[in-house]
Amino acid sequence: MDPLDPDPEHDLLLVIDVQNDFCPGGALAVADGDAVVPVIAAAMPRFAHVALTQDWHPAGHRSFASAHPGRAAYDSVQCAYGAQTLWPDHCVQGTRGAAFHPALDLTRAQLVIRKGFRPSIDSYSAFFENDRSTPTGLAGYLRERGIRRVVLCGLATDFCVAYSAIDARRQGFEATVMLDACRAIDLEGSLAASLDAMRAAGVVLHDGPP
Repeated sequence: MDPLDPDPEHDLLLVIDVQNDFCPGGALAVADGDAVVPVIAAAMPRFAHVALTQDWHPAGHRSFASAHPGRAAYDSVQCAYGAQTLWPDHCVQGTRGAAFHPALDLTRAQLVIRKGFRPSIDSYSAFFENDRSTPTGLAGYLRERGIRRVVLCGLATDFCVAYSAIDARRQGFEATVMLDACRAIDLEGSLAASLDAMRAAGVVLHDGPP
């Protein structure tokens, strides 16, 4: 099914973390990250159901390299829930960096899921914290609305988009990723690995309009 010809009753567009800190000039900028905005803007009016996610970290979050003396950004540490990549401070609650990109149209969004707000645990997925068991409530929301397929876009392909798409499949939803409306960090081969993982989970990868 073409993601831009959605079923108005059963499809939802899930826009992942299109925030200033993930766009050029931001604290954790994804290369060409703002290029997703016009593609998402063109897709949004086609969907009756739209939800957004927003990284929303308290200052001093455990996933920040600055919270680990002697460690640098992109190092990995072990947390109670497993390996954690350390990131530059980003998307701190209430800051400009945490705000949505100003050209992103928020008027069609029916739900905003804020994630990563617990100080000691990171959250890539729109469905679960990184312990893989603490839910955000999104799955219940989708079921209550009768959603069957989630169409994902945003930032970054190889982290929050991929984790969310795979968890959508784990929760029994169909999942399609609009790759032309995503950009990746590609940290040590993470993009290729994430694409393989999504395919293995049954996620449909859509390269762009036909």
